Amino acid sequence: MEQRSRILFCSLALLVKLCCYLEVVAEEDPQQSTRETCANWMAGAPGYPGHNGAPGRDGRDGRDGEKGEKGEQGAPGPKGDSGTLGSAGAEGPQGVPGLPGIPGVKGVKGDSATAYRSAFSVGLTTRVPFPNIPIKFTKILYNEQNHYDPTTGKFRCIIPGVYYFAYHLTVYASDVKVSLYKKDKAIIITYDQYEKNDVDQASGSVLLHVEAGDEVWLQVYGEEENNGVYADNVNDSTFMGFLLYPDVGYGQ
Repeated sequence: MEQRSRILFCSLALLVKLCCYLEVVAEEDPQQSTRETCANWMAGAPGYPGHNGAPGRDGRDGRDGEKGEKGEQGAPGPKGDSGTLGSAGAEGPQGVPGLPGIPGVKGVKGDSATAYRSAFSVGLTTRVPFPNIPIKFTKILYNEQNHYDPTTGKFRCIIPGVYYFAYHLTVYASDVKVSLYKKDKAIIITYDQYEKNDVDQASGSVLLHVEAGDEVWLQVYGEEENNGVYADNVNDSTFMGFLLYPDVGYGQ
């Protein structure tokens, strides 16, 4: 009995001493609560981990950084497809004449000269109404340079030189005598005698030197009975001419 009392007394003394120690610690750390002191003295079992929270919102974009240094040039890329062919350019100026050649020695090829063009090809649409006046061929087959005037029936020379002229006429209902004129002068005359109930052809051609401003045309020669030049939707009568070569020195 005495031994139990002694053990109890010792236990109380130790308990009082421990409480005094805890009070001293609490005074040194005033922020620590009594609950924390008790927790340190007798800690409870660990709690369960909490659930994951919801993801936070995206932050703002950061500022652009400083411009970096220029990189090295890359390797050349593959060759692209060929482009479409462009339109032809304007005609260039006339080339410089070449030097005279040495007999027996082939000369050096000179620069290309300007190509001079003058040509027309026209036809009739109806029978010729009157003789002794220019025949007006109003069916234009070719007249790119507009050197032939369908309102007068005359070709007007712009580029002097040697020209080739030709005509092919349908003959119907009466005889035909037609002439090619240059500067109010008949150069050649063609005559075709009409055969009854038949269709015939009268043709002629000539080489002429024509000066700039000269006019060339066709007209029925003589009286009304020689006016058998004819054309319709199945029979043609045509007149044409073109420059063979210009005069030497023209355009220089």
